[in-house]
Amino acid sequence: MKTNQKTEFETKCVHSGMGEYEFGAVVPPIYQTSTFKFESAKQGAALFAGEEKGYIYTRMLNPTVEALENSIAELECGYKGLGCASGMAAVHSVFASLMQAGDHVVCSTAVYGPTNTLLGTIMKKFGVETSFVDTSNLDEVRNAVRQNTRIIYIETPGNPTLSISDIGAIAEIAHTNNSLLVVDNTFMSPVLQKPIELGADVVLHSLTKFLNGHADVIGGIVVVKDEEMYKMFRRTLNQTGGVIDPFNSFLVHRGIKTLSLRMQRHCENAIKVAEFLESHPAVKRVFFPGLKSHPQYELAKKQQLGPGGMITFELESGSQSSSNGFEAGQTLMNSVKLCQLAVSLGGVESLIQHPASMTHFTMGRAAREAAGISEGLVRLSVGIENERDIISDLEQALNRVVQAACAF
Repeated sequence: MKTNQKTEFETKCVHSGMGEYEFGAVVPPIYQTSTFKFESAKQGAALFAGEEKGYIYTRMLNPTVEALENSIAELECGYKGLGCASGMAAVHSVFASLMQAGDHVVCSTAVYGPTNTLLGTIMKKFGVETSFVDTSNLDEVRNAVRQNTRIIYIETPGNPTLSISDIGAIAEIAHTNNSLLVVDNTFMSPVLQKPIELGADVVLHSLTKFLNGHADVIGGIVVVKDEEMYKMFRRTLNQTGGVIDPFNSFLVHRGIKTLSLRMQRHCENAIKVAEFLESHPAVKRVFFPGLKSHPQYELAKKQQLGPGGMITFELESGSQSSSNGFEAGQTLMNSVKLCQLAVSLGGVESLIQHPASMTHFTMGRAAREAAGISEGLVRLSVGIENERDIISDLEQALNRVVQAACAF
């Protein structure tokens, strides 16, 4: 069911992507099948020729998967979605669909580590060039664009530094150069940010994160804004095969029903946790779009409907030695009890990790430093637990960091 354009967002989360199902089912059934039977040879031929709409093979299209795709496309104000086997399958589908040898990408330095690695290895091997720049600085974006720039690819807020890039302004730069703007909207979700409405051409998500929200699915999605682009992406995804399966699609679609409620709680908790962190002596600085100390605080208020549930903070190392910052990060990781030491983000539980030794390790130290990822940087995905319990856990762990520093 496609909801009315005037329907409030919370209602869309519950009803988007829904249809009429056999036996009056109120949720999409799980069509756990690899293939679909044709009524006749004539119908099978018509389906393969594209003369008739229907289902042939789950890699190509599946009703449960399509319900999820339609749901997220509606929430993102796009034309159609394409469900992928993982967030990185979604990232690869974007580059594989839009790029060819000799093309150039301008990409945020503050970007998910494997995205950086993909561009620097596989895409480079196939003749695609990449310039990594601070996309929160519009002059750097303008100066990086070339005649052969096909894509400007941004994460905003950036991973893990939470730097904010101006989607509308960068869309204008891209379109002036006949380039496309691709936005990874994983950190915000469509609850808090709608890149297509701000001028983006393609939006993608790791479904693993806030959209699913329960740390039990691996998946990704690409949302495009017109039919022509959808057909091009669909061909690529069918040929490369990185599609999401029906059961995981069902789980994500179920998670989306509570997306708006969860994001509200993530934001409320994160604001209180960020304020606490800013006051603790073991914390050098906090990066959170909901704090006035954030360098793009005003831009975040303009293009986001909330600050999100992600916080990055840098620990005091006790000296100028980067190794001490690294050790402080490790001490904190080993001291938390409620916050779970795990990568990923966006689940109902609070997760904490150390980018320099975990998610962004493969970038290499020089690339991390260029992206503003110090050795003492910590990324916290604030869950929906009671905020007092989260703060209490962080406080006891940070006090251990202070004690460890005093021991040297």
